[in-house]
Amino acid sequence: MAGIVRLLADPARTAIVEALAAGPACTCHLVADLGLSQPNVSNHLRALRHAGVVKAEPHGRYTYYHLNPAVLDAAAAHLADLAQRARATAGQRREC
Repeated sequence: MAGIVRLLADPARTAIVEALAAGPACTCHLVADLGLSQPNVSNHLRALRHAGVVKAEPHGRYTYYHLNPAVLDAAAAHLADLAQRARATAGQRREC
């Protein structure tokens, strides 16, 4: 899950994920909507696909990308678990 958090720390990748939350889009849509270059969008999509955050769906000459909700749910659950553990141990200090 740390890899997902690290991926989403990049503002361009976060913008792509937020854009895809509105629905599937192809690279040309993301380039137009986000003002990023096509190679930049493609590189970020490759990283997001490799991590399983985004899935690719060929449609004729184009490839549409959409989010993988299961991966996002798992990342959110992991972060929620960390927050819960932090609350539970907030008053504990280890001896030096």
